[in-house]
Amino acid sequence: MKLAARMQSVQPYFFAKLAKRMIALQAAGRDVIRLDVGSPDQPPAAFIRDALKQAVDQPGTHGYVAAGGLPEFRQAVAAYYSRRFGVAVDPQNQVEALIGSKEGLFHLSMAYLEPGDVALVPDPAYAVYEAAARFAGADVVLLPLRAQHGFLPQLHEIAPDAARRAKLLWLNYPNNPTGACAPLQLFTEAVAFAQRHDLLVCHDAPYLDVTYDGYTAPSILQVPGALEVAVEFNSLSKTYNMAGWRMGMAVGCAAAVTALHALKSNIDSSQFKAAQLAGVAALTGDQTWLLPRNALYQERRDVVLAGLQQAQLPAETPAGAMYVWAQVPAGMGSEKFADDLLEQASVSVTPGAIYGVNGEGYFRISLGTATPRMREAMERIAAWRRAHS
Repeated sequence: MKLAARMQSVQPYFFAKLAKRMIALQAAGRDVIRLDVGSPDQPPAAFIRDALKQAVDQPGTHGYVAAGGLPEFRQAVAAYYSRRFGVAVDPQNQVEALIGSKEGLFHLSMAYLEPGDVALVPDPAYAVYEAAARFAGADVVLLPLRAQHGFLPQLHEIAPDAARRAKLLWLNYPNNPTGACAPLQLFTEAVAFAQRHDLLVCHDAPYLDVTYDGYTAPSILQVPGALEVAVEFNSLSKTYNMAGWRMGMAVGCAAAVTALHALKSNIDSSQFKAAQLAGVAALTGDQTWLLPRNALYQERRDVVLAGLQQAQLPAETPAGAMYVWAQVPAGMGSEKFADDLLEQASVSVTPGAIYGVNGEGYFRISLGTATPRMREAMERIAAWRRAHS
């Protein structure tokens, strides 16, 4: 039976393909150290796990949840934005619970884009932004993120026709894959750009509270006027080590949140109530446990940077997110570099090319691996480089 034409735009997700390869390598007895997937290796705090356990034992926990999420969860999100950023949002009309932020990113594109529209997408970037736009039949205009500009988009370089046709502008800071962080000024410029061109700014922000060296990341919603033209996607996956729990939220522009709500109410029945109640505990409970977690990532970051220096592979020093973005050897493609490193050193990294044309020449290392294994991985990389230089 013939598939819909839009399925032609759908490519297998890189990490799904990689998982199959890992299974084969492990079955062959290979000891592969994985520095590729950006998933926390630490559990959520005990009080969050306890909240889930207690919720599961409540008789009323196991039925359907109203579309949009529990009122308690939406209120907890609003309280977080007030406490963390000094931003007041209406939990009823400006907050939508998501089954992880990934589905929200995709579904918002479905709600806004159609053939003839343009999505302005950074490059390199998380693949979902472009994939969702193409699935909706829209055109994609790439915004190069270059090292000389701190991996920030240069909005003044966007062509007038692209700006005229654009409906969505995607941003992501702290950034995946580069680890770059944006000043509030970038968000101020983005809000002004959206106001001039009647478009929606979509800020994918799951790493707002994963930061280092005393850095505090801003929210786009802190910019005056942002609540009329921007929606911010956040997640409990990275901040609270709850990646598999699939809890996220869309916050901001009421029209965008309402559109997302209308679409999702026809697609899903929200997340398991117990997971949402645990999310309430995460958002409203003691936040000090995040400090040693971030210190652990910072320690790993420094291990990686030292190892890359020994291997003569230049890298950026991230102040946020959970990745190190490094250059492949001169004259070598990122996919070949990653393949050779996996086959010859049994270390798995992510080739920059999967994040877009401007990701070529780089590779990404995730900090979500136990520190001793990360040290061993860096020793393997350095030894491999010495053997192949």
